[in-house]
This record gives sequence, C-alpha cells and structure tokens, in this order.
Amino acid sequence: MGEQQHVKFPQEVIDEYAALGIDIAALFSAGHLGSRMGVEIVEASADRVVGTMPVEGNTQPYGLLHGGASAVLAETLGSVGSMLHGGSTKIAVGVDLNCTHHRGARSGLVTGVATPVHRGRSTATYEIVISDEEGRRVCTARLTCLLRDAPAVRS
Repeated sequence: MGEQQHVKFPQEVIDEYAALGIDIAALFSAGHLGSRMGVEIVEASADRVVGTMPVEGNTQPYGLLHGGASAVLAETLGSVGSMLHGGSTKIAVGVDLNCTHHRGARSGLVTGVATPVHRGRSTATYEIVISDEEGRRVCTARLTCLLRDAPAVRS
C-alpha cells in the first residue's frame, strides 16, 4: 500500500514507535487483505481512524458493495484504533464484529470512520460508520478487540 506513508498519526505515537525502531506506517496498515481490497488508511489516532475503500473490485454478483468488504474495512479501522489505544506494549485481537448494512453502493469510494465506544485496559470497542461519496450511511459496524500483551522484542 504505497500511500500508507501519508497517514496522519499524532506526533507522540510516531515518537513512541520510532524509539522502538518500528515502522509505524507498516504496523498500522490495512495488511495484505486490505491491500488487495484497496483499503487506504487516511488518518489514525486512538480517538478517530479514517479509511477509504473502492467499491469497484469489492462487489457481490448484483454489482453492490459486498457486505464482507464492508466488514474488512470496519475491522481494519477498529483494529488500528484499538492498537493505538493499547500502545506499543499491547496487540489488539478482534473478538466480536457486527455489521448492519443500510444501503447498497455501486461505485466510487466508501469512507469509514472509527470512533471509540469503550477503551479499557483489556478490551477496546469501536463504532465504525461507513458512508458513500454522498455522505449516505452504507453500514454501521461495531468491533471489540481484546488487548493482549505484545510479545517481548528479541535482540
């Protein structure tokens, strides 16, 4: 995902991961699946994660955005928010995802915005609203992640 170096991260997050020698853009990317689906993360903080995904290439046989594609976008954004909340000592593992599909999208980009519902010590829950280019809600999702201790870095 060549655009990932342009993600807006809070400076304190950049500094925290840089001190550990971690490529923050790679760590908080959409991963291999998201890359294949064209997911781009535009902005990322524990308070708000924004990303886009093209409808083209992510449709079901009727030509509408596939519900599973919306789920991939939602889980990606909610997971990034959860990882940023947990910080460098935690990893986020999705344990519950639910998606309600409100309307179909046939073309263009959809944009997802993830905002926290709950941020605790062991779990984080994010609501993700996915909208079409006209600002109409396509999907509402909720993701809960378990925050586990990150494995120790080996020298």
